Amino acid sequence: MTRIDFHSNVADKLHYACRLIRKARAANSKVVVYHHDLTVLRHLDEALWTISEADFLPHVMADDALASMTPIVLSNTRLDQSPHFELLVNLSASVPEHFPLFSRMIEIVSGDQQDTLAARERYRHYQQQGHTLSHNVAK
Repeated sequence: MTRIDFHSNVADKLHYACRLIRKARAANSKVVVYHHDLTVLRHLDEALWTISEADFLPHVMADDALASMTPIVLSNTRLDQSPHFELLVNLSASVPEHFPLFSRMIEIVSGDQQDTLAARERYRHYQQQGHTLSHNVAK
């Protein structure tokens, strides 16, 4: 079963995602970041290039020819076609289809009321399916 960690009350989801991805890469994890909106992923792409002058976070879109060789993949497509299934970061407000293929998933939730309510629904959904859940309030 997929281990699912909720990170809530996040002020800036993209900045937080960048920090989380940087930490995952430091641990040599392969990461897929999901959001259904390509515009959000393009903003994340830009943020990953500018998060730090000292860090290089190699990433591509899921449809890129180099996706299978790149440790960070940004996806708005079918997750069952991902090049790797270690860590999934969900930036969307919905349950990602095929998330159980991943060993671990991190849900990033803003302090926005709508985002919080949607996250509570996802939490209940995962809980009913028997996934191991944890919750962290962002600092």
